[in-house]
Amino acid sequence: MNLRLFIPFFDTSAQGWASEARWLRWLTFLWLLIGLAVLFSASYAIADADRNDGLYYFKVQIIWILVGLVGFNLVVHSPLRYIVGIADWFLVIILGLILITAIPGAGTSVNGATRWLFLGSFQIQPSELIKPFLVLQSARIFGQWERLKRGTRVLWLGIFGLVLVGILLQPNLSTAALCGMLLWFVALAAGLPYTYMSGTALAGIGLAVISVSFRSYQRRRILSFLNPWADATGDGYQLVQSLLAVGSGGHWGTGFGLSQQKLFYLPIQYTDFIFSVFAEEFGFIGCLALMLMLLAYSTLALRVAMKTQNPVYRLVAIGVMVLMVGQSLLNIGVATGALPTTGLPLPLFSYGGSSMISSLVSAGLLIRVARESNEAKVVRLDDRRQQGKGRSLSPKAT
Repeated sequence: MNLRLFIPFFDTSAQGWASEARWLRWLTFLWLLIGLAVLFSASYAIADADRNDGLYYFKVQIIWILVGLVGFNLVVHSPLRYIVGIADWFLVIILGLILITAIPGAGTSVNGATRWLFLGSFQIQPSELIKPFLVLQSARIFGQWERLKRGTRVLWLGIFGLVLVGILLQPNLSTAALCGMLLWFVALAAGLPYTYMSGTALAGIGLAVISVSFRSYQRRRILSFLNPWADATGDGYQLVQSLLAVGSGGHWGTGFGLSQQKLFYLPIQYTDFIFSVFAEEFGFIGCLALMLMLLAYSTLALRVAMKTQNPVYRLVAIGVMVLMVGQSLLNIGVATGALPTTGLPLPLFSYGGSSMISSLVSAGLLIRVARESNEAKVVRLDDRRQQGKGRSLSPKAT
């Protein structure tokens, strides 16, 4: 076994990949390195105060990155037919873990939400880990929709619905909404009838309304989003501090490491609101560069999807694009006050092992699609006949 395949930075085989795969690989590494630098800045003060070690969150994040990179490279070097073939088992297993969090005493609660499980000494968030497998299995089902039996369709639609309900029960409306949008966009790209799509969209909106109706804190978040300054020290505190951080960045930013809002003003500054720290330190120009990077990533993903002949693989590429870029835009929208406050991390930026592993595996899936869609060559029958004639006339054949 070639151990270099487990360490992306020492994997020399990438030199022979197609251009889209190579660009996506380096763009992923660039995204990851920028995120790690921003996490160092955003977390140092709070880590020093809470853990007596300013590098605590930074060091733990590096460990999770190394684990995620192993998964990333395994995916990049594994045939997609094998990965897609086992996606259903992983999805069902992780769905079981999500449902376990609903059992009283089984999950770990933070800020009123039970989204985490302890496996030995490690804490995981199943709702994050399920995302790449939701991409794979939804692509597999919707990509072969017309060929599937009615019972199989109903079964997997029920499982997808159970995933969303299980995440809502934690409660985690933002992740459930993201997963619902992911499924919807994959189904739309697969060409499912518009009657199905419109009905599903209405059902999703209805489910969100019901969730908000029964949970007062979600209603308060929406109301504080509409006018955060009306309760700047209460429900609107997070958004107000985030807006102050973003606005303080100006055109060029305050400079790396010089954010003031991260110094115990901005809550959860190294996870959900890490973009606010980035905006304050790098300003409008830095934010514009980040948006251009997301644009480049989505453009490459669409190029890969258009070049792919296999409909299932095409949907995998689209699903990864929705997951990585869509979640990033949602996080940025929350930090800038364009969307209600939610608990979605910024991929490859926010602190958290489950989110990091999920993001790197998803990025690896897109690169694998790019490799297979560009490197597969179709040889015409005429070409094969000519090659056969050439071999029959060669000196070795006589």
